[in-house]
Amino acid sequence: MEIAPLEMTPVKMSAHSHLEETQKVEKPVQSFGEMLTDALKKTNELQLESDKLNMALAAGRVEDISQVVVAAQKAEIAIQLALQLRNRAVSAYQEIMRMQV
Repeated sequence: MEIAPLEMTPVKMSAHSHLEETQKVEKPVQSFGEMLTDALKKTNELQLESDKLNMALAAGRVEDISQVVVAAQKAEIAIQLALQLRNRAVSAYQEIMRMQV
């Protein structure tokens, strides 16, 4: 699972040239929700891949058991990361709800 750094609102610097030598290069910026959705989809894909390899191992169709172990570890790490993110989000929400206005 690739983890991309958070991108805050980019500062746009632009200059206009009468020689038309400046070019606008805009990189699409994903919202936090989109990044979270993509990360959860990737986590699900890793888990499904691990399950598929486990089924193949049980059926005797896997020659190299290290592939199964690596896939299982990748899925486990991705799930642990997702759980930690969820725990942090719940903790932050609870902290906000305890604030007195």
